[in-house]
Amino acid sequence: MKTRIQELRRKHKLSQEELALAVGVTRQTIISLEKEKYTASLVLAYRIARYFGLAIEDVFDFSEVDEEEM
Repeated sequence: MKTRIQELRRKHKLSQEELALAVGVTRQTIISLEKEKYTASLVLAYRIARYFGLAIEDVFDFSEVDEEEM
């Protein structure tokens, strides 16, 4: 799933580790999300969006999600 995490993180001058600590996951999870290798749970998507003060759909692009992924 496409995300704006890397863009937002860089805009806010955050390292992957800093964002990971802020939302309660590992740095590897942030890396996987940025590389589109992992789809965030609803809870994690909410935490990330709230951290940046955005709606979930402003951070995650659901337009290319297959029904199987849902």
